[in-house]
Amino acid sequence: MGKRKVLFLCTGNSCRSQLAEAIVNARLGESWEAFSAGTRPVGIVHPNAIQVLKEIGIVHTGLSKSTAKFRGMDFDMVITVCDDAAENCPVWLGKGKKVHLGFPDPAQATGSENQVMAAFRAIRDEMLEKIPGVLSGIS
Repeated sequence: MGKRKVLFLCTGNSCRSQLAEAIVNARLGESWEAFSAGTRPVGIVHPNAIQVLKEIGIVHTGLSKSTAKFRGMDFDMVITVCDDAAENCPVWLGKGKKVHLGFPDPAQATGSENQVMAAFRAIRDEMLEKIPGVLSGIS
């Protein structure tokens, strides 16, 4: 059986969906192929996202992509990772089981550099904990 495909969606496609894409491809790559996109891509991957991935041995050179790039593609699962309360989550009209797994946007974190990096690490660690369970729930 081939790899299953998962698409992570958010608004800017610079932090959360990029973290999720990188984590799945690095840690669950034998069975899953991950992609990410945003409804309003900002055009860059946040340097802090790349840094906190590097800290756990994941080298990620993702691109900030629009959801339009994936129209017509079939996915086994589509996961929105935006913070429902603070943002408008994208709606995916294509195929795939839709799941919402909300995370606050670490790019909105304020404070010292250490506090901001702590916010990125917290999201990364929460994703490491939650995403494998969500993906294993699809049969």
